[in-house]
Amino acid sequence: MMKTHTLAAMVLAPLALASASAAPAQAPAGSATAVFAGGCFWSVEHELEQIPGVVDVVVGYAGGARANPTYRNHDGHLEAVRVTYDPARLSYEQLTSGFFRRIDPTDPNGQICDQGPSYRTAVFYATGAERDAAQKVKAQVAKALGEPVATEIRPAARFWMGEAYHQDFAEKNPARYQAYKVGCGRERAIKAVWAGR
Repeated sequence: MMKTHTLAAMVLAPLALASASAAPAQAPAGSATAVFAGGCFWSVEHELEQIPGVVDVVVGYAGGARANPTYRNHDGHLEAVRVTYDPARLSYEQLTSGFFRRIDPTDPNGQICDQGPSYRTAVFYATGAERDAAQKVKAQVAKALGEPVATEIRPAARFWMGEAYHQDFAEKNPARYQAYKVGCGRERAIKAVWAGR
């Protein structure tokens, strides 16, 4: 059983935990996708949706061997997001840089209040060009922060859609998400990591 953080458990308790996965959105012509793991997938989804050129973000699981992972049983997987973006407006390198700016890339064990194997950070690359761009951004981040970067650059793995009740969680459940966000202190902690950089 995965290590579930207390705040998320408290936030989810009142929800009906339907197990059906959200249907994948139809990607617009000319769009591209990228997969990132940045701790709590609610937060990463919400934050990456703010980047100009991002078309859609869905949450799920990636990086593990288990088929059909669920929120309650995704050992070996990372909480992840699949980002659909417009490469005419936003390059993969720019998107990856934006992702790094929205996490604490120095934490090897998770993110802020979300600690444990499923909350570790990673960039999943699908091509050699994406791998090179991700490694370039990671090196730039290490230089900017003056610390080792724990975020892994990993080959693409199958992305499994998360349950419907996790999709657009911040938008659908603003009060619950705000309670989680404030209680976790993620925004404050990430601002401190990147202050002046």
